[in-house]
This record gives sequence, C-alpha cells and structure tokens, in this order.
Amino acid sequence: MTTLVTGATGNTGRHVVAELVRRGEPVRALTRNPAAAARRFPAEVELVAGTHTTPESLDAALDGASRLHITVTAGLAEVGPDLVRRAVGAGVRRITVVWGGDVGPVEQAVADSGVEWTRLEPQEFMSNTFNWIESVRTEGNVREPYNFPSALVHEADIAAVAAVALLDDGHAGRVYNLTGPESLTPRQRIAILSRAIRRDIVFVPITHEQAVDRLVATGESRADAEYVIGWYSAPNDASTAVVDTVEQVTGRPARTFAQWTVEHAERFQAPALRPPS
Repeated sequence: MTTLVTGATGNTGRHVVAELVRRGEPVRALTRNPAAAARRFPAEVELVAGTHTTPESLDAALDGASRLHITVTAGLAEVGPDLVRRAVGAGVRRITVVWGGDVGPVEQAVADSGVEWTRLEPQEFMSNTFNWIESVRTEGNVREPYNFPSALVHEADIAAVAAVALLDDGHAGRVYNLTGPESLTPRQRIAILSRAIRRDIVFVPITHEQAVDRLVATGESRADAEYVIGWYSAPNDASTAVVDTVEQVTGRPARTFAQWTVEHAERFQAPALRPPS
C-alpha cells in the first residue's frame, strides 16, 4: 500500500512524506532531482524522478501505488486531469489533493475520479512569511500594502490532515477548510517574528502598485501579480475565520505561528548575528 507524494520537496509535500514515514507507511517521493532530495529524506523513502506536470512520464512512479497525494501548483491545471486518469488506471484508489485556491480542473478531476478522495482547502500558508526573509535580514523591515488578518496554517498541519485522509477510513468525499488557531495581521506576525529572532522589525506600508511591481520583478505575470495582491486587499471570511478542522481530524490542536517562527528563526537572522559554524 504505497503512497506516491507529488511535489515531495515542496512546502507541504515534504511534510506529507515525513508524516507518512512517522506512521511507518511506505512512501514514494516524486522529485525532479532524487540525488539532491536524498539528503532531505530518511533512507526508507523511495525516491523517483519526475514531475506531476508531465504525467505521461510517470508510469513507473505510479506502478504499484495505491494512494496519491497531489498539490495543485502552477502549470498543473492543463495536465492535472491526465495525471488523475493515469493514476486511477494504474491502480490508485485513494487521492488527497491540496487545492490551488479554487475548484479548478485538477480538483474537479479528482472529485470525478471514481475513487476515494479528500480535498484540502488550506488558507494562507505560514511559509508565505519566507517572502520577508531578505528584507528582514538586510534591512530589518517588512514592506506590505495591507494589514488585514489572515488565519495562517502551518504546512505540517496540512500534511497531518493529508496523512489521516490517505491512511484512515471515513474521509472520502470530504472537503476540509484548514486554518491555524489564530487570525493575525502582518503587524502581529512581525511582532511574533521579532520575538523569535530577538530583533526589532519595522512594518513599512507600500502601495498596491508597488506590491504588484515587486511580484512582477520576480517573474510573475502582471495578471497573476494583480490576482495575488488583490486577494490580500480584500480577504474573504474563509481566509480570516479560524476553524478547528485540524484538531477535529488529527486529534491535536493546530500549530501556532509562534511555533513556526521558532522553527525557522535562523533563516531570518542577519548574517552577522548567526553563530559561527
């Protein structure tokens, strides 16, 4: 009963792999570079080369897999339904899918697959805070256009829910909205991060247009950048309201943002403040 995890080195995928290993389950990790990934996973993880955006190349990866975890990422909408068809044809009988923000072609293909499926609908990932690393390290500030609250969820909690849905009965056809235990504004997150790294961080407001231009400079299309910043400008109820789904499914409370900052504090430290190696 092997589980194939796509995007196995990504923010959620790596946690799914770790959770399955923790539960003593055989797991196959799909990655573009198995040699590099080998340093990140224990020896019992089976590493297979490939990417879920080229499903026609995944016959070997799917061979013998009975469960599949998919994270919907850029570029998957067009080929994701083919991935689902190939997986079901290869014998996969249970699928979890982390949505891409709405019910698109991949999410619909999973729901129509004819096998057991569970859709995970996490709100904002705590790992989005990594976008602040450079400005925090070099300037001690964070530049954001809005200060609305967000019920951020820890990636490991998304993975824990995925593992339960993959391994345990009773989750077929369920759609799980996932949040952390508190809704925090950027200013509140900055205060928590400041305590974790023991350094004051200043919130610097910027305009909507400046935020869009910043994303475009990283390679995003202007349309995608407008969509992302627009989401922050008008958060909906689901993105701000705290729900206890993580605890209901896993039996333990969702991790806090303070826990996340302690886990990743070193990445935000200024070079001069890092201890010598």
